[in-house]
Amino acid sequence: MSRRTLVIAITAVAVIGFSAAAFYYNRATTPVQVTAPVQDSSALVRFNSPSFGPAKASVTVVEFFDPSCESCRAFYPIVKQMMAKHPDDIRLVLRDVPLHVGSEQAIRLLETARKQGVYPQVLEAVLESQPQWHDDANATAAWTAAIQAGLDEAKAREILMSAEITATIARDATDAKTLGVTRTPSFFVNGKPLTNFGAQPLYDLIRSEISAPR
Repeated sequence: MSRRTLVIAITAVAVIGFSAAAFYYNRATTPVQVTAPVQDSSALVRFNSPSFGPAKASVTVVEFFDPSCESCRAFYPIVKQMMAKHPDDIRLVLRDVPLHVGSEQAIRLLETARKQGVYPQVLEAVLESQPQWHDDANATAAWTAAIQAGLDEAKAREILMSAEITATIARDATDAKTLGVTRTPSFFVNGKPLTNFGAQPLYDLIRSEISAPR
């Protein structure tokens, strides 16, 4: 199955209220083939990586993510629903990988939102508006959506091209290369890479980690 077909299928599931059916997507696929966990966890999570969910959750899901990636946009509400089903057990960490037109501008915008303390709402607004800026190197519609979601544009533009944000983007790119990430979204669950792409394989791997003996 091609990645484009997967995007269409996942999006269709999402539109139907992101109901429980989303978790049974791709049921007929081959079971998850999990390779050895990542040994150097520093390449997975950095101290300022955006995260959602309890810090002490038993399961950490790291997603290498591009805000301009259509698959990432489709998966975002599905992952959120997985977290809603297990609110005490799952922590989501996002790492940015700019692979599309407009990606770097959007990532820089999101970094300014993180510094302003409005990252979650700006992320959702940016993803919702993605079809309007997907092929725009300036991500103009993303800026409009972010400002409407609470971003202070003047303060954001002051630090948009700062050395700190540039270093964060470079670090995430280096970590992605270290881990062999070549496309988005790419998931690691407690350090284990998801090698069979799909919502159901991801949920199966998360559940297996939740139920694993500690």
